[in-house]
Amino acid sequence: MNYYPYSLWLKRHYGEKVYKLPVNLPVTCPNRDGTLGFGGCIFCGEQGGGHETLSSKTSIREQIDTNKRYIGKRYNAKKFIPYFQSHTNTYLPLADFIKAVDESLVGPDIVGLSIATRPDTITDEQLRYLEEVQTQRHKDITIELGLQTANDDTLKILNRGHQCADFCLSARRVKEAGLRLCTHVILDLPWDNREDVLKTAQVLNKVQSDFAKCHSLYIVKESRLHEMYANQEVPLLDESEFIHRCILFLTHLNPDTAIQRLVGRVPEEFSVVANWHKSWWKVRDNLEAQMMRQGNFQGQYYTKYEENEDGRKNADYNKQ
Repeated sequence: MNYYPYSLWLKRHYGEKVYKLPVNLPVTCPNRDGTLGFGGCIFCGEQGGGHETLSSKTSIREQIDTNKRYIGKRYNAKKFIPYFQSHTNTYLPLADFIKAVDESLVGPDIVGLSIATRPDTITDEQLRYLEEVQTQRHKDITIELGLQTANDDTLKILNRGHQCADFCLSARRVKEAGLRLCTHVILDLPWDNREDVLKTAQVLNKVQSDFAKCHSLYIVKESRLHEMYANQEVPLLDESEFIHRCILFLTHLNPDTAIQRLVGRVPEEFSVVANWHKSWWKVRDNLEAQMMRQGNFQGQYYTKYEENEDGRKNADYNKQ
């Protein structure tokens, strides 16, 4: 394997197979309800990032137990990590957030919790509580933050409502709380160039992201991006460019950053265009085959000695 897969990290850390269980909380997003903006990110549909989750009207325990039975049987797994997946999962009152976390961590087979949220929507009170949970209950907590790109101009086009600096600040707070950090990125944004992909990898290195999730730009039905695509306002990049950018990203990424996902997926009934109308694993296989042919591997060009903005060398990039 020419990169560090999350499955290997899990086996090393827990000594056996561990699978994530999607959990759908009844939350929305401050970028949808008018707090920060309306309509959400242009690539996001009404269901947020969870296209294969159970209804948010189903209790957390029922969602976990249902998914546990299915995934446990299919993959012969005995340890699990609930994953608050759709929308912004810290965007709710503290008491409700605490209740959701407590309900998700019941049972010795639950070894941790993963929480997807925005860089600008996580409070100090939530972080303190999660730090206590991790210490006192010995459950590993991971915060998954959507960065998507280090290019602020592209973030504006995406209607993210935050800048790269906001991500870096939030990532630092997550790490200072002793929690693990997973960063989401889209590597073939048509408003980015290859230099932006390189900068995005360097940002992950700088904040010491424990995990990374990568995917191509797919178009979800009834999203703002769908409308832009229909109006020929979005020049989608081809698979070969995505693979080139993904290799660029991986070869400059810290080799200790485990890759939770290389290619995203969305059910056909929810998408207009996804992964060039191919199965996600075919794109992944093409990527892995090209890395093998070219002799590429994660961290191939990684170094902690990076240039500061003023051009001077910094002997410890991770302390910037």
